[in-house]
Amino acid sequence: MIGIDVGGANLKLVNEKGAHIHYCPLWEHAPITSLLEQYVTAPDDPAAVVMSGELADSFSSKMQGISFIVDAVKAAFPRAAFYGMDGRFHSRAVPGLAAANWLASADYLRNEYPDAVLLDIGSTTADIIPLACFETLTGLTDLLRLQRGYLLYTGMLRGNVATLLQSVNLNGVKTPVSSEFFAASADVHLVLDHIGADQYSCDSPDKKEKTKTASLRRLARVVCADLEEIGEEGAMQIAEQFWVVQRNLICDQVRLTAADSGARRIIVAGIGAPLFARELGGTDLNKTLGPVADALPAYSVRELALSSQPLPSRKEKQ
Repeated sequence: MIGIDVGGANLKLVNEKGAHIHYCPLWEHAPITSLLEQYVTAPDDPAAVVMSGELADSFSSKMQGISFIVDAVKAAFPRAAFYGMDGRFHSRAVPGLAAANWLASADYLRNEYPDAVLLDIGSTTADIIPLACFETLTGLTDLLRLQRGYLLYTGMLRGNVATLLQSVNLNGVKTPVSSEFFAASADVHLVLDHIGADQYSCDSPDKKEKTKTASLRRLARVVCADLEEIGEEGAMQIAEQFWVVQRNLICDQVRLTAADSGARRIIVAGIGAPLFARELGGTDLNKTLGPVADALPAYSVRELALSSQPLPSRKEKQ
């Protein structure tokens, strides 16, 4: 059994050998089938699948994206079953498959951590999930999660620095920032030693090197400068101020969700788990689950499938 999470930027898989993550931006090219085929061991291999990539702007609608992803996965794994927002598995493309990856994580973790809020902080987004409220979570679209504060569009790698900063204090001078995509959150976290260069897995904004010096140069561009104009100290000021805003945004919302849901602890998964577990005094699931915590939805949907041995209804097969 293989667990698969098809995101807009990353294809994540979990099998008996562990977690496997491939950068696979659906808005540029989508070699989903060819990437999956290397994990096929037999024609009838079962697969359990979740997705969020249907929102990629290469698709004119979510349903078009769902259909594309289902067809691409089934070309490699014909027996694939897809977890939906109703908490059930389906054999074909239906609207309820849209962005159900976070719900699979909640479904898997809710029995072991019934009194927790889960923060899954990945490359692009932060999912904030009150596990005690699972029955009220089914059916929530990304729109509704945005409105409730359960989904924040800021992450460890792919966010535009200018989405959280309107200005920075640069050597004591309030300095507006450019809205161009000059620097990404990955640049911030690399220069602050929150991630290593090997974790900078997405394209850089200028598609150049992923070194600290290159990241500092990109950060200088945020205020329309060369690195030589503001120096490394100035670029680091931009990084530090972005981090303060991002940290406060995420941590404040996690604490608010915990208070509203009566949660007594916080658990954290994703690439940002070690960092945010420290900030929140929470449990880093990397320490309990191991590397699969960075591919939590893929791991969770696999475990759900193994425990329930899902068989899509006969009606769906027709």
